[in-house]
Amino acid sequence: MKNNYSHFYNKGFNGQTIFFSKSDYFMLLDLMHKYCCRYNITMVAYCLIPNHYHFLLRQDGEVSDSKYVQTLFNSFVQKINKKYNRQGTIFKGRAQSRAVETEAYLYHLCRYIHANPVKHGLVNNPTDWLYSNYREYLQVREGNLYDSSFFDNVFENPNDYKKWVNEYIESIFDSHAKTDPNYKDLYLE
Repeated sequence: MKNNYSHFYNKGFNGQTIFFSKSDYFMLLDLMHKYCCRYNITMVAYCLIPNHYHFLLRQDGEVSDSKYVQTLFNSFVQKINKKYNRQGTIFKGRAQSRAVETEAYLYHLCRYIHANPVKHGLVNNPTDWLYSNYREYLQVREGNLYDSSFFDNVFENPNDYKKWVNEYIESIFDSHAKTDPNYKDLYLE
């Protein structure tokens, strides 16, 4: 539905990788931008992990965000299969999605997505992960797959968002956080 937010995510078949080289990440990023423009979708937050992905999308037009995700990954799988001379899917199944129904969940989901590479032990600092739009929100990289005004009324500056994400990262390694009802919907994997 127009102007609604959704969280989309999926894993590789049998937990296998969905990106076989660095160029595969960039191929998907190009496709993400292409189809965001075509379907009038705003990519609020994203993170591409070797064996899964997370998107926080806002549907700005009449075409559904699920149509965006379906078209995007049909195209991506076709390109991967052609590039690597393979057949079949690389995903566990259809993309999973959840509607974002509260503002609090919306903002927590954004930082959950940006903290994902740290959670999975890929980097110690989310700024070091190249395949998310966290750097754009911190204004350390220019990109076209983020909403530059998303946090305008929430954080005074990028360092406030960085501090908030880092506090969350500390909490995910604290055994008490996983039982805190404020975080129960964030542990989706």
